[in-house]
Amino acid sequence: VQLVESGGGLVQPGGSLRLSCAASGSIFSINAMGWYRQAPGKERELVAAATSGGSTNYADSVKGRFTISRDNAKNTVYLQMNSLKPEDTAVYYCNADLRAIVAFGVYRSLEVWGQGTLVTVSS
Repeated sequence: VQLVESGGGLVQPGGSLRLSCAASGSIFSINAMGWYRQAPGKERELVAAATSGGSTNYADSVKGRFTISRDNAKNTVYLQMNSLKPEDTAVYYCNADLRAIVAFGVYRSLEVWGQGTLVTVSS
């Protein structure tokens, strides 16, 4: 099971970016998918998360600017980032809480991380 992220890059303050993360492999179900970020010298923090039932939560610092969404049929999560600020600069990591298929009728709960994608907000 792996998560593959895309969509990071360099953007000017006030600009927008959209991150994508697709889960692949022997997946039975995915409960929650989310995005974390880690800026230089800081701890990794939750940015936004979404459950399979549609519940979402956001860090206070991104509320009203970022939107998380999921395509459950594609095992994909998106993060639309608007009104970006220099303090949003970080490596963004995708995270999934899922059940993987180990064998017929046998499942294992896993927490999986993506490799990270760099978002740089600078003029």
